[in-house]
Amino acid sequence: MKYVHVKGLEVSAISYGTWHLPVSPETYPDGVHKVDVEKSIKIIKRAIDLGINFFDTANTYVGTVSDTPAHYPHSGTSERILGDVLKGYERESLVVATKVRARMAGFPNGEGLSRKHIRWQIRESLSRLNMDYVDIYYIHWRDDLTPHEETLGVLNDLVHEGLVHYLGISNHPAQDMIDFQEIAERKNLEKFSIMQEAYNMLQRGIEQSKVPVARQHQMALAAYVPLAQGVLAGRYLGGVPEGSRATLEKGLVDFVEATKGKVKRLKEIADSKGIKLSQLALAWLMNIDLGITVVPLIGATSVEELEEDVDAVSVSLSAGDMKAIDEILSS
Repeated sequence: MKYVHVKGLEVSAISYGTWHLPVSPETYPDGVHKVDVEKSIKIIKRAIDLGINFFDTANTYVGTVSDTPAHYPHSGTSERILGDVLKGYERESLVVATKVRARMAGFPNGEGLSRKHIRWQIRESLSRLNMDYVDIYYIHWRDDLTPHEETLGVLNDLVHEGLVHYLGISNHPAQDMIDFQEIAERKNLEKFSIMQEAYNMLQRGIEQSKVPVARQHQMALAAYVPLAQGVLAGRYLGGVPEGSRATLEKGLVDFVEATKGKVKRLKEIADSKGIKLSQLALAWLMNIDLGITVVPLIGATSVEELEEDVDAVSVSLSAGDMKAIDEILSS
């Protein structure tokens, strides 16, 4: 494993995320699938064996992808599973990130980025994780009803109380990011050290909007959906199998069709190097020069898939390889 820096924090070059863990055939009464806990435990333990020290979760994660709009009756599952596994390891050897914003209860103040909600949810997350602190605490997406000063104020307090070490921001417009960082500078509050955004070979919109902000404020990028939900693993080159993630995610089928030509050409490059397409996609993320640290956030659902993904750390891409990839992506 290789390690990179998020400010002073040393993290594995690949992070393991718990948004989509192995799925159990069992369901809750409302139809949401349960997590296969035994398989999840094996993957997380193997990740640690392979040198991954950076784990990502969120208070809202059920652990399985679902089209049920109200997740909160089952929210916290991923935090509990991750916490149960990690309590068997030295806490200081691990970097754990979680998030706040989502609706976690049906009553007023059950969601958002208010002082009240954040104070409640950091307690809940730490309880589920069975930890005294988290290393990175993200605000998961924007809250139009809460002033940025209020959100920053309580986050700053959490850092200085030792409940959180670093702050992160996810799924916010670039202008919001600028506003938060300028307020923090003006009021001498803790700034955001990392952003978490959808970013991969095929989805690069943040390069023109959010990456310049991150560069200016020395923020790292945790890149979620680094394989474009399986598209860059070549999973859909032969069509969309019934029960696959593409059948659950609205718009993914159209995305598969629109990018199929590029994916086939990218696979040819991977084949010529004797590696998997997924490894090429992850290696590209670890080699692209954006002027900031980029950490792919993988979501492997089997030990074999995890091991393949981690092998991408050893993949060497030359300047010629990167140019050839860019030509395909720009076509």
